Amino acid sequence: MKPRSRPQPQSSAKPQSSAEPQSSANPPWAMLAELTHACPLHCPYCSNPLELTRRSQELKTDEWARVMREAAGIGVVSAHLSGGEPLLRNDLTEIVAATAGAGIHSQLVTSGAGLSETRLKELLDAGLNSVQLSVQDATATSNDLIAGARSFTVKEEAAALVRDAGVVLGLNVVLHRHNLANLDAIIDLGVAWGVSRIELANTQFQGWAMLNRAALLPTREQLAEAEATVERRRVELADRVELIWVLPDYFTGVPKPCMGGWGAISLTVAPDGTVLPCQAAGMMTDLDFPSARDHSLGWIWEHSPAFQAYRGTGWMTGPCVECPRRELDFGGCRCQAYALTGDGARTDPACHLSPDHALIEEAVGSAQETEFVPRRPR
Repeated sequence: MKPRSRPQPQSSAKPQSSAEPQSSANPPWAMLAELTHACPLHCPYCSNPLELTRRSQELKTDEWARVMREAAGIGVVSAHLSGGEPLLRNDLTEIVAATAGAGIHSQLVTSGAGLSETRLKELLDAGLNSVQLSVQDATATSNDLIAGARSFTVKEEAAALVRDAGVVLGLNVVLHRHNLANLDAIIDLGVAWGVSRIELANTQFQGWAMLNRAALLPTREQLAEAEATVERRRVELADRVELIWVLPDYFTGVPKPCMGGWGAISLTVAPDGTVLPCQAAGMMTDLDFPSARDHSLGWIWEHSPAFQAYRGTGWMTGPCVECPRRELDFGGCRCQAYALTGDGARTDPACHLSPDHALIEEAVGSAQETEFVPRRPR
């Protein structure tokens, strides 16, 4: 194996501090509310941090209600109620009611574990608008292997409950080496379950997924076949099911416009109240991310140094500074740059112009069939 490439010199510009003048940020329209890190599944691609928040540290019911009111006050109109598994919160109905009371559209993002007919009715009566169900593969054997727990039957039953209740149902599938070949069957499963939208999300290598990257990275051939499958099925299902293909930027040479830019259109509230520009940002230990327990969401969004750090283009270094795509991809993913180089201000290594692009090429080049023995969150 080739030695790991070291980051080459790049402009030493520092993230902007809160003392520097900043233009007002546009209001966010979406929020990911991570109600808990607790989960009955143990997926190796989990985007939760390696250090999970304990149940005793989670925001209480009244704190989440205040967060929802503040979110609505700064412009949020859509909230994903996620985790972990949000159904493990005994006060989920109250949180849904608080979300609806704030005038925010809510979507439950769930594995289906714990969703009974009675529980679903309570959530719908409280104002829940839609459900997104996760699935790991098209068959019970493969699904349960990837999830690290028997869960396929539970998901199937949950899908039927939501469908029979007449609620908008979406499906989310994280794609990787061990399920990409089954894409046709996964799409067929979503159709059979009555979903209106299937999000086919190629693994983003953060958190546990980064730890398990060697076991999850697909080959270029797998991705090419999968992309052709998506295009074919889009034509077939044009009037029935929306297929969302989340690009794998390890293979494109072009970074994605991650989250529409840092602190641009959405925010994440972690189980303990830490407020982040995106779900993975907590890994960046050189930034002090504020808590909703200590500050209002309005102050955090507009004035906190962490949200100002990579907002806009003033922070950009290296090839990003003069790149004509800087207003399109916003420099790519800051978390990915940090995870791979230790510096969130470096050009995203997914970009072919990045001095660190060899780190991506080496990882992709070493992708091969290996025994599937990943480390799993517990």
